[in-house]
Amino acid sequence: MIKSAVTIALVPQIKSGPWIFWEDLEKSMEKAAAMGFDGIELFTPSADAIDPNQLKELIQKYKLQIAAVGTGAGKVIHGLTLTDPDPKIRKKAISFISEMISFGAKFGAPAIIGSMQGNVLPNADREEAFTWLAEGLERLGQKAKEAGTFLIYEPLNRYETNLIHTLGGGRDFIESYQLNNVKLLADLFHMNIEEGSIDQVIREHGKYIGHIHFADSNRKPIGMGHTDMPPIAKAILEINYSGFVSAEAFPSPNPEAAAELTIQAFSKYFRNQ
Repeated sequence: MIKSAVTIALVPQIKSGPWIFWEDLEKSMEKAAAMGFDGIELFTPSADAIDPNQLKELIQKYKLQIAAVGTGAGKVIHGLTLTDPDPKIRKKAISFISEMISFGAKFGAPAIIGSMQGNVLPNADREEAFTWLAEGLERLGQKAKEAGTFLIYEPLNRYETNLIHTLGGGRDFIESYQLNNVKLLADLFHMNIEEGSIDQVIREHGKYIGHIHFADSNRKPIGMGHTDMPPIAKAILEINYSGFVSAEAFPSPNPEAAAELTIQAFSKYFRNQ
């Protein structure tokens, strides 16, 4: 069964980003539960920013799952990426993500590698950067496996990275480097920029998809842009996807309204089928 999730960010440095709820974890979870979400996607400054026992109590209280944990704070706060030419920084990036993997695994949640993949820097060797990325993902995928979960790699649009932009590129990368326990994140916002037929791409890469970000073409909640959602939803259902569809979208016009628009869209396309 496809499950719904809403994003909660607890990192002040990324407050202008595409996350629905902010700052107060319990109040956000209370709202998510009241609206009918199945889970939350959590962004924290570090793996030890939240007491696991407290989070476990909140999960039980509001009957929510942790859909995934983001790692972007590693780049935003500490400047860490898996493709930095400095091996010491790459080592720190792997350590930061490893800790996030361990944190998420306590709740059966995978970690997402998005911005921490980094970029090929000017005058750097592109193939070398891909080798560094592959080495990092291989180690982290193994770490996730040992922790009882999997790793999520997110292709980003051309304005956010110069590495991999499409699901096809992500699939080729996984296969070329024979990466284990690494799945792809199908982010509808990024796909609106980089893919041709989104529904066709989803059908072609269904077995690689481990997580879906639910946002419209303008990164607002579904229904506020020009994404043609019916064929995309049909494709998601046809690949027998059973993971989370998570609202990584701007809190427009406000967090509560954005969450309500999201759960309405989710119910329309996935619960009423």
